[in-house]
Amino acid sequence: MGSVGLLILFAIVGAAICAKARSALGAILFALLALVFFVATPVGDGLPGAVSTFMSSFDDAATRL
Repeated sequence: MGSVGLLILFAIVGAAICAKARSALGAILFALLALVFFVATPVGDGLPGAVSTFMSSFDDAATRL
């Protein structure tokens, strides 16, 4: 599981390099890859649930107007 952290670091560095080279698609793909690697770790396991809760509360606040 320790190598996943290294893969996340390489994906973030790849996204930064692509963004610096003005390659938007490459930067987006590397960022999405880093996000997938992060969610696959035990630390990022609760991220989808947190995003779902945030979006649900945001939706509730917007529809009560």
